[in-house]
Amino acid sequence: MPVELVTYVVQNLVGEPDALEISADHDDGGVRIEIRCADGDAGRVIGRGGRVINSLRTLARAAADGRQRVEVHLIE
Repeated sequence: MPVELVTYVVQNLVGEPDALEISADHDDGGVRIEIRCADGDAGRVIGRGGRVINSLRTLARAAADGRQRVEVHLIE
């Protein structure tokens, strides 16, 4: 569920959704979500002062409902 939520939000946030790649690695009790986007869209995903990426992390953790650990990273 957290992966689908992050995918939906980021697809609607970036200017080039075709260049977007989101992958998820599941391990013991957690998931690591990696976002790769076009260079021009990285600023939109990060946001001013990191507000957008931090909000994405909060949403992903809330979607996990405390059942698993969730990490969201922007890979440049």
